[in-house]
Amino acid sequence: MITLKNLEVSYGDFEVIKNLNLEIREHHIHGLVGLNGSGKTTLLTTLYGLKIARGGKIAYKDAPLGKKDIGYLETNNYFYSRITGMEYLSLFCINNKSFKIEKWNDLFHLPLHAFIETYSTGMKKKLAFLGVIALDSPILILDEPFNGIDMETMQQFKLILIALKNKGKTLIITSHILESLTSICDEISYLNEKQIQFTYDKNNFASLEDTIFERFNSLSNQKIKEAMGD
Repeated sequence: MITLKNLEVSYGDFEVIKNLNLEIREHHIHGLVGLNGSGKTTLLTTLYGLKIARGGKIAYKDAPLGKKDIGYLETNNYFYSRITGMEYLSLFCINNKSFKIEKWNDLFHLPLHAFIETYSTGMKKKLAFLGVIALDSPILILDEPFNGIDMETMQQFKLILIALKNKGKTLIITSHILESLTSICDEISYLNEKQIQFTYDKNNFASLEDTIFERFNSLSNQKIKEAMGD
């Protein structure tokens, strides 16, 4: 179990997360949704340790959560210049001899011996995704993993994520496309107004969108009418 208790995160005096509480079950795929600016990426970077919480606790199996436990896929991926895809992946699987680069690349057909700077956006996303898998961490944090990829690759990603869960990994995923999460997640939490407002399990995903957008739609429709002079 990953436990977040009374978590508080700020940028200077600007408070992004306040008294946030959440439990994430092991060997599950846990989705995180919220509007732009709600703090999803801040929450993930805090889990990974790139951002230090101002208050609260983050625990994994009743011990502090550390970077060694986590593989983190950022929304935007950065690579050293003049490095090939093969060289990049080799760095990630130094301590994981069971990761077979060629076998995994049979899925994506990346030009691994070409410089990464020649890759398209989608190819770079596939390469970064493989790098995170190669780490073989018990927890995978994926921030908008479906950005910049086509429908076929999205389906491949989903199948891989489900297979990783079945191998005992715990996955935390954000996406601005709700349907991409409802198709694979065991639970989805909604982050809004600095806190987790609610968490639904997959048996209740059918009503999740209505719950999220009920208040939002009411306010937006009123503003649209005012803008149109109605």
